[in-house]
Amino acid sequence: MNTQITQRMLVIISLSIAVVVAFAGPVPKQAATRKYTIEQFMKTIRFGGSDLSYDEQLVLFSSNKDGVFNLYEIPFGGGQPRQLTTSKKDAIFAIGYLPDGRILYSSDQGGNELSHIYLREKDGTAKDLTPADKAKFQFAGLSHDRKSFFYQSNQRNRAAFDVYEMDLATMKPRLLYENTGGFLPAAVSPDKRYIALSKTITTSNGDVYLYDTQTKETKLLTKHEGEVNNRPGEFTPDGKRLLLVTDEGNEFAFVKTYDLATGKSDILDRAAWDVSADYLSYNGRYRVVAVNNDARTELKIIDTRTNQPVKLPALPGGDVTGVTIGDSEQRMIFAVNSSNSPSTLYSYDFKSGKITPLVRSLNPEINADDLVTGKVIRYNSFDGMEIPALLFTPKDVKAGEKLPAILSIHGGPGGQTRLNFSPLVQYLVNHGYVVLAVNNRGSSGYGKTFYAADDRKHGDADLRDCVESKKALIKTGYVDPAKIGIMGGSYGGYMTLAGLAFMPDEFAVGVDIFGVANWIRTLNSMPEWWGPEREALFKELGHPKTDSVALYNKSPLFHTQRIRKPLLVIQGANDPRVLKIESDEIVANVKKNGVPVEYITFPDEGHGFVKKENEITAYKAIKEFLDKYLLNGQMAIK
Repeated sequence: MNTQITQRMLVIISLSIAVVVAFAGPVPKQAATRKYTIEQFMKTIRFGGSDLSYDEQLVLFSSNKDGVFNLYEIPFGGGQPRQLTTSKKDAIFAIGYLPDGRILYSSDQGGNELSHIYLREKDGTAKDLTPADKAKFQFAGLSHDRKSFFYQSNQRNRAAFDVYEMDLATMKPRLLYENTGGFLPAAVSPDKRYIALSKTITTSNGDVYLYDTQTKETKLLTKHEGEVNNRPGEFTPDGKRLLLVTDEGNEFAFVKTYDLATGKSDILDRAAWDVSADYLSYNGRYRVVAVNNDARTELKIIDTRTNQPVKLPALPGGDVTGVTIGDSEQRMIFAVNSSNSPSTLYSYDFKSGKITPLVRSLNPEINADDLVTGKVIRYNSFDGMEIPALLFTPKDVKAGEKLPAILSIHGGPGGQTRLNFSPLVQYLVNHGYVVLAVNNRGSSGYGKTFYAADDRKHGDADLRDCVESKKALIKTGYVDPAKIGIMGGSYGGYMTLAGLAFMPDEFAVGVDIFGVANWIRTLNSMPEWWGPEREALFKELGHPKTDSVALYNKSPLFHTQRIRKPLLVIQGANDPRVLKIESDEIVANVKKNGVPVEYITFPDEGHGFVKKENEITAYKAIKEFLDKYLLNGQMAIK
C-alpha cells in the first residue's frame, strides 16, 4: 500500500516550487480587483487527507465540498469525484484504503476530539471498530506485511495511550504495548517487535525510547544533558534503523539514524532550518525530506539508488503537501497550496512523468489574479529580537490611502503561521484590510532559542512583539495608525484578550476565536489524554496548583475592567480545550464596562471549525464587526 505519514507530519510536509515566467512585452494593466462574498470564498474546497488504492487506480480524499467533511474517490488518471459518505453532522476524515479495497476513516462527535476508527465496506455500510465511550482512538499506521493496522487508545487509562494491533481478517484487536510510564507511542517496526516511544520532559526537551515487545524492556536511546528536543521518526523499511529527530548541539532540528543492532547513530539530513519531515517509501526507493524554511517548506524526493533528487514537472508556485507514495513506488499523490491559491490535488506517475490535476479547490467564480500573495517581513521588537511576520496587502492601494489593519495571531502557543491559503485572510484583504500574521517569539520554525523565548512570559514578551509590529505596519505608509486591531484563535484568541486587557490603548478592536480567558481553569481542565504533553505545558506556562498567582495575573478574565475596546468572541460549545464557560464569562464581564461586545456560539463545533456553514457565519460576522468598529470607528470607550 502507501507510505503512511503521521498526522503531525502531514501538516508540515510541503514543497516550495519556484516558477519563472518570461513576458514577451510590457505587463498589461490589471483590471480593478473584484470584490467577493464570504460565500464565494468558502466555495473553496478544503482537503482533510488523501490516499492511494492498492491497485493504484483510485485516489481517496476527504473534503468539505458539501459543507461537512466527507469521503470522496476519484480515478488516478482524473475524472469526476464520487462521494462515498454523506454525513451531515460529524466530520469524516480519510485514513486510507485496506488491501481488499475497504476503507478506514476517523470521526469524532461534534468536535469533542474523541475520535473513533470506522470501517467502510465496499457496499457503503460502515462500522465503528472502536465503540468505547469517552475514549480516543488514533490510527498509527498499517503493518508492513499489510495484514493488520495499529492504533493507539486511552480506553484503559484516560491519561495514557496504549498500542493495539487490529487483524484485518478478523477485525479483532490485541494489545501490543501497555503504557505505564508517561510515554507517547510512535512508530512500530516492520517486524512488529519494537515500538518507538517519545517521552516529553518540557516543550523543548524530550527523549526517545525503544520498547521490545519480546523482552518487555524499554531502552533509552537519547541520553543527554540540558534542553534537547529528541523525538522518534519512522523505522526504515528493512527494520534495521530508526530515524531520530533532534536538535542536540544545534539551533535547528535535524535527522539521525539509530542502528538497532549496534546502537550507532549517524546524521542523515541536516539543514540551515528545521528538518520537519524525513521518511522512506514502502521499499525504501525514495526518501522524502522537508525543511521548514521561513514559513515555506522546501522538500526533496530523493532516489536512494542515486542519492539524487527526483525532477518533477513544472507546477504552479506553492507548497506540495500530503505526499503519499504507493507500494509499487511508481505512483504518488500530493496537493499544491500557496498563500494566494488553495490546494489542488494531483497524481503523478514516476515512470511516464505524467502529472494530472484531480481536484481544484478554488471556486471558479473567483479570478485568481484578484487574490494576494503573502510577503515575509521582519522587524525588531522591544528588546531587539527579530520577529518574522507575513504581510498581506490589498491590491489597488491608492497613493496616500490609509487602510485599516488586523494582526492575525496563531495558536499554540508554539504554532507558526505559514504561507498557506486562508479564506478568511483573503476575504478581509479583498475588502480593504491589511493583514499581518505575526510569528511572535515562542513560534516554532525559527530555532529553539526563539521557540523558548516566551517561556513563563506569555501575555507579556510575546504580546509586546505584537504591539511592536504596529510600527512595521505604519512604516508601510498605507496603514492608519488609529485603525489596527488584533485577532486570533486558541492561543491567538488569548493574545487578543490579553492585548485588550493588558495593553488597552494599543488595539482598536479584538476578535477572539476559541481563546483562553482563564489559564487556571484551562490548565486544570485539559483533557487527560494529553498526558505528558500536559505536564510539559505546565512547565512552560505555569502549574495551576503551584503557580496560580502568576496564572491569575496573566488571565484576561480577571482584568476585564481594563477592556474598553470593542470585542467579538466566537466559541464552539463542544470545545474540550477551551471550555465555553470561559467565553461566557469574558463576554459577561466586558459588557459590564459598557463596551460593545458581540458573541457567537456554535453548538456543533469543538476547538476549531469543521462545518462550512459555521465558518461562513463566523467569517461574515468578523468582517461586519470590523467594518463597524475598525473601518468606521463606531463607539469605543476612551
